[in-house]
Amino acid sequence: MANRQIVLDQHPQGPLSPEHFRLTEVERPCPGDGEVLLKARYFSVDAGMRARMQGGTYLAPLTPGQVIPGVGLAEVVESRAAVLRPGDLVIAPMGWQEYAALPAEGVSRPPSLTPETHLLSVFGVPGLTAYFGMLECGQPNPGETVVVSAAAGAVGSIVSQIAKLKGCRVVGVAGGPDKVAWLTGELGLDAAVDYKSPEFMGQLAAAVPKGIDLYFDNVGGEVFEACLAQMGSLGRIVCCGSVSQYDRDAPGPGPRGVPRLFVTKQLTMRGFVVYAFEDRYAEALAELQAWVASGKIKVQEEVIDGLENLPKALVSVLRGKSRGKWMVRV
Repeated sequence: MANRQIVLDQHPQGPLSPEHFRLTEVERPCPGDGEVLLKARYFSVDAGMRARMQGGTYLAPLTPGQVIPGVGLAEVVESRAAVLRPGDLVIAPMGWQEYAALPAEGVSRPPSLTPETHLLSVFGVPGLTAYFGMLECGQPNPGETVVVSAAAGAVGSIVSQIAKLKGCRVVGVAGGPDKVAWLTGELGLDAAVDYKSPEFMGQLAAAVPKGIDLYFDNVGGEVFEACLAQMGSLGRIVCCGSVSQYDRDAPGPGPRGVPRLFVTKQLTMRGFVVYAFEDRYAEALAELQAWVASGKIKVQEEVIDGLENLPKALVSVLRGKSRGKWMVRV
């Protein structure tokens, strides 16, 4: 039986486009001893995949002809491992394809929660990243001013709400007036500024008159630089991602002034990867579930149908067209 796959056709020269991918068909795999055959239900659309095409991450770079790596929510259709049965749902790094045969030890069984799309958003990597990035790395205190870039995104929207739950004054940075209105309206942030506006620098300064105590950075580049200039004394910076730099052949501008400002303002900066906190996932999920159930965290998801639309969805996320978590239903 056929197995549709999306592979990298060629390395991008300039911004990513759907033409850099190719839809192919191969024979459906058969599981070996200790393996399971998985059928994809949903795939997470993650901007960080673009960085892997540059070879600049902690993961191996992609090569032409390779199936695009991706995490999916999948159903076990055949099992040769005692720990899993047909019909079980798993989270698995199965790549952008309809079927994959993987070792059972390499997949994880998510909690039984509904809707199941939440398993790739607030109860998946975005939610866990937001939880540990804000609470463990950022360590917010009530009354502090917190600024979050890409605040309307999958991680940023949850980070912003967690900071509000901890009693902070939260300012979101996003692209476009619709996102700004959504952040202050639906999510209840104290303020939001549009980085695409020619008045961005002035709007940011006005939104943080006492300076920024904690900056959660998802984008890098010029937004990072603008927020760095507004940091208060002894401020903290959490580096989660640099989406503004992913879809480029060479690094973009900013941030400038790092050594001088870090010294004079006595700033600290911490980067992290969520997998470093894997032994504490249960703790995070319990609290995230309680917040969602009580309405204290609102979840925004966008589901696109069709495996073939994964490249277009990734390009849209990189162009800043997404709000909340995007995923594709196979």
